[in-house]
Amino acid sequence: MKTSIDHLPVAKQRELARIVEILHEEFDDALKLATSEKKKRGRILKIILFGSYARGGWVEDHGSGYLSDYDLLIVVNRHELTDFADIWYKAEDRLIRSKLIKIPVQFIVHSLQDVNSQLAEGRYFFSDIAREGIALYELKGHQLNGPKPPTPQLGYDMAKEYFDEGLARSRSYLETVKFLRNKPEREHQNHAAFELHQAAEHAYGTLLLTLTLYKPQSHNVEFLRSLAEDIAPDLIGAWPRDQRRSRRMFQLLKRAYVEARYSKHYKITPEELEWQEARVKALQDSVERTCKKRLSTLEAPPKT
Repeated sequence: MKTSIDHLPVAKQRELARIVEILHEEFDDALKLATSEKKKRGRILKIILFGSYARGGWVEDHGSGYLSDYDLLIVVNRHELTDFADIWYKAEDRLIRSKLIKIPVQFIVHSLQDVNSQLAEGRYFFSDIAREGIALYELKGHQLNGPKPPTPQLGYDMAKEYFDEGLARSRSYLETVKFLRNKPEREHQNHAAFELHQAAEHAYGTLLLTLTLYKPQSHNVEFLRSLAEDIAPDLIGAWPRDQRRSRRMFQLLKRAYVEARYSKHYKITPEELEWQEARVKALQDSVERTCKKRLSTLEAPPKT
């Protein structure tokens, strides 16, 4: 695996070095509180940069507000260490608050056994990381297996199933929104906001699963959006970034997953719901076009 990030500006190299330091510091602190012997023997085996910064195609458009994220895969030695709420939440919070890190950081955590299993199954997402990723940190003696492509039939069948089920589920959530958003009761409007979040989450998830056969276990719609737009830039136009109102509305959508259900302070108007509904519908349509194009290139092999 590649280890050089010399293609990046020096300032970004420094940022990534600081990110690696923070991840190690917070991981070590989390393990100090562990009571399980398995967790106490936990190790970070690799921290891998993937996506646009690894490939060299990142975007920084400050006019529109579009910035490519730093995407990281953290590989640990035990599955128990992948628990985000238990091990990694403080690291995420610290990365968000750091004044020395200007670019948003998104990371996923998998065990080495899981990553190698995904590579053996030919999951495109992990195959791309193994091929294009850059190791920012590696503990010697723990290698990734060489990626194996899925058989044509299996690759098509998995992608087609993810597309059919995922997009149908996303569209069903949007139908619920249409039913709820004009009801005057606040609880109905908040319910509609949550359903909108689910529609967007499943749309981005459908794109990721169809194109890469992988979706991280995350309800963070901003994270899923970042991953999806990185591999399918056509999706960027579905949710405009070049207006303050658009950015505010996306944050309102993101917050709905928790706050629309549990916070008495969350409020959304029928007009805001209608605006968001139109953007999610545009997102679904873009996902459908992109996924169908992908499926046409896979071409289902003839059944025997």
